[in-house]
Amino acid sequence: MAHDDDSQALDRAYQPSPGLGVAVSDPVQNPGLPPHRERMTDKDPRAEKNAARTVYSLFYLSLAGSIWAVAAYMLFPIESGALIDIRNNNLFIGLGIALALLALGIGAIHWSKALMSDKEFIEYRHPTRGKDSTREAAIAAFAAANEESGFGRRSMIRNSLIAAVVASIIPGVTLFRGLAPHSGANPEHPHVGDPVALLKHTMWDKGMRLARDPDGTPIRAADVTLGSAFHVIPEELAELSHHDGYLEEKAKAIVLLMRLRPEQLIEADDRKDWSYDGIVAYSKVCTHVGCPVALYEQQTHHLLCPCHQSQFDVTDHAKVIFGPAARPLPQLPIMVDDEGYLVARSDFKEPVGPSFWERH
Repeated sequence: MAHDDDSQALDRAYQPSPGLGVAVSDPVQNPGLPPHRERMTDKDPRAEKNAARTVYSLFYLSLAGSIWAVAAYMLFPIESGALIDIRNNNLFIGLGIALALLALGIGAIHWSKALMSDKEFIEYRHPTRGKDSTREAAIAAFAAANEESGFGRRSMIRNSLIAAVVASIIPGVTLFRGLAPHSGANPEHPHVGDPVALLKHTMWDKGMRLARDPDGTPIRAADVTLGSAFHVIPEELAELSHHDGYLEEKAKAIVLLMRLRPEQLIEADDRKDWSYDGIVAYSKVCTHVGCPVALYEQQTHHLLCPCHQSQFDVTDHAKVIFGPAARPLPQLPIMVDDEGYLVARSDFKEPVGPSFWERH
């Protein structure tokens, strides 16, 4: 009897109190959408025309920016070597591209906000794979989108948008022209000419000292400890100014110097005198697309290109062991002069840089 009394007491304790006003079974009501607020372009035909005029004017402004970027590339050729041309090239091409993309973006946003349909609707997602009828529904959806956006009937906006989008690609394509030197030698600017000849010869010459990059301090063989790596340039390069072609010459002549145990090196018979007591020097210019190969793994003796992860084995003529590079890094033959400084035996025996240049 006592047990029954306790059960009834618990049941009464878990009954909701009438005074609390708790509705335990009523679902949350859908508040619905707020009243639709018409835009000026929906109410005033003149406002609609002005908005359309603004949109296609922005698209044509984008087109003009793209054309100007291409024109600036031609008006201020970086191949001339003049510092003023290089600065103006970067400035005006950048302004043209910025104007093209900015006007295109603002025009697209203004079009969507002022002219496209702003009616709110709900699109239910089908829980299973679509059937053949789904294709017809998709076509109907595209047709509705075309009607709501006005893309099909607003010819000025449509044509200006297509022209602006196509033109926005042209400056980027044009800039690819500057990635390779021009054909035909220019005696006033020797860095402009045949790419094979340009990359085959660098500042390195017989007896030229290896120097630290960038201060130009010559390097003694005794300073290169086992496992160390030095970023190297020709000693004479530190004396050049930017007007004398410093950047162009440095881009071809940069070298990475490393020291291993002599017994770790695998050297061909015709290259046994290219190293000195385990010290080897290889071009830093990756043979894939020309990125600087500057990451040296001391334990594995591998060089890593950070751009596309090509790896080269320093112990075996810097041959490619991984990645997209197509050939080993060119080796700089070195020796030691009478004062103990590391010097070049000669220039590189093959062109430095990417392998896509035609080679003879």
